[in-house]
Amino acid sequence: MLRWLGGVLLLPLCMTPVIAQDESVDGVTASETAAAPWGPLLILDHAVLPGNKSAFLLEEDQDFDSSFVNSSVWVVHGQAEGPALCLTAGIHGDEINGVEIARRVFSELDPARMSGSVIILPMINLSGIRSGERYMADRRDLNRLFPGRRDGSLSSIVAGSVFKLVSTHCQALIDLHTGSFSRLNTPQIRVTVDRPSAIDMARHFGSGVVVLGDGPRGSLRREASEFGLDAIIYEAGGPHRFDPEAARVGADGVLSVMAWMGILQTPAKTIPFNSIFRRTYWERVPLRGGGFFFPEVDIGARVAAGDKLGTIHAPGYDKETPILARRGGTVIGMAVPQIVLSGYALFNIGIEGSDVFPGLLLQESSDPRAPEVDG
Repeated sequence: MLRWLGGVLLLPLCMTPVIAQDESVDGVTASETAAAPWGPLLILDHAVLPGNKSAFLLEEDQDFDSSFVNSSVWVVHGQAEGPALCLTAGIHGDEINGVEIARRVFSELDPARMSGSVIILPMINLSGIRSGERYMADRRDLNRLFPGRRDGSLSSIVAGSVFKLVSTHCQALIDLHTGSFSRLNTPQIRVTVDRPSAIDMARHFGSGVVVLGDGPRGSLRREASEFGLDAIIYEAGGPHRFDPEAARVGADGVLSVMAWMGILQTPAKTIPFNSIFRRTYWERVPLRGGGFFFPEVDIGARVAAGDKLGTIHAPGYDKETPILARRGGTVIGMAVPQIVLSGYALFNIGIEGSDVFPGLLLQESSDPRAPEVDG
């Protein structure tokens, strides 16, 4: 139901009529048609006509710095009037599965059957995606720099460009991520606790679980939410690799949200309330318990307090350290088998609670040692 009104390679532009601000289509300029109830979408000095797809660059300046930030913008402008959704991916260069989700969504959408628009930024940290590096070329974490600034560092400039586009053109945002640093995430949607409309949006992603929490300061999701957008994150899979199932779930979830918004005229799916987690916590490597880590539960498994989650073997010392669950819940994130040291986060456990609604007061773990939240 309608809720609002409101690169590595560029895709071929031959299929996507785009007019600059001073050009005309059928004798009518973009500036004139912009005043119409539903005309071209004016974005980054381009005008995308209703019923069309387009692709162009976020930063088209011709200078050395721009070579690091000239990532793609993909636009699908529906034939009929409706709200606008922004879809972002590749904020972290090692999280390539989000880029694949964005590609699938763009390929799937038919603007002739849409009421509204979708604006996709599929490869925001383009240099990181090319090199496999998580952070930007200036070694900064882009997802701690929003809303950015145009007179700051290279990363701040990119953050500013992205945030301006999102905040100017969209009523809702889905930011695509994976687990970080040799960890996997089960499909999950993260959403701010004090925006009921955003929580409703998260539930209509239709698959996975929902984790309540504001997210860290400077993350795109948190800053967009505080700006006034309904913003969620989809996290699934791990870094540096493609996960076809996580990509399928993610693409289907984006389409479900679009249906809920009224952009697509298809049924929307819903995540049940008992899959909303009001709190999460991490099980870690105990003090001087490092060694070879092997998990003994699967991602997404439900566990009870005291259940064995995995074992750490200390080679050369004939020592084994079991990792036990302190509380029951669902394993929503976990480390892959690897060498680990004291304090390393191994299992992220989501805790259910019947008191999630209407209070929505408890959030995801505030443990300062926790791995990066929101990607």
